[in-house]
Amino acid sequence: MTKKGKKEVDFDTEFEEKVLYINRCSKVVKGGRKFSFSALVIVGDGNGRIGVGFAKANEVADAIRKGGEAARKNVVTFELEGTTIPHEIISDWDGAKVMLKPAKEGTGIIAGSKPRAVLEVSGIKDVVAKRLGSNNPLNQVRATLKALINLRNRQATLDARGASV
Repeated sequence: MTKKGKKEVDFDTEFEEKVLYINRCSKVVKGGRKFSFSALVIVGDGNGRIGVGFAKANEVADAIRKGGEAARKNVVTFELEGTTIPHEIISDWDGAKVMLKPAKEGTGIIAGSKPRAVLEVSGIKDVVAKRLGSNNPLNQVRATLKALINLRNRQATLDARGASV
């Protein structure tokens, strides 16, 4: 592990890649408008590892490719408890706030579009999520990722405190 939750990852591993958002930006120059594109891409192995990448380029395909590469470089791991998360957590990033709650098996993923995509590729099957505040897709994804990184294993926490259930 290098930083908190980060690991070195091969590009050839079996990650599912999902493009969440593509934005077209224009710049007015002497000859008219010049367009560029940004892409928000997430990758996950469905087993507690996920990465987020954001990249810009003059072509859509290049932006998506660069975003996928950036996502594979920024893969983090987090705690799972069966098909759900160990505990409730609230996290924010800039103006976006995300609340995640564990759910019973068979509930499914109940969440808004961007947090839902992050939770799907991460391998969580049963969770209830609520996004609050900002509608910015990048901030929503980063708030969800921050919440997942801050999850702690219930048994390890109890052992560290010297407590029992």
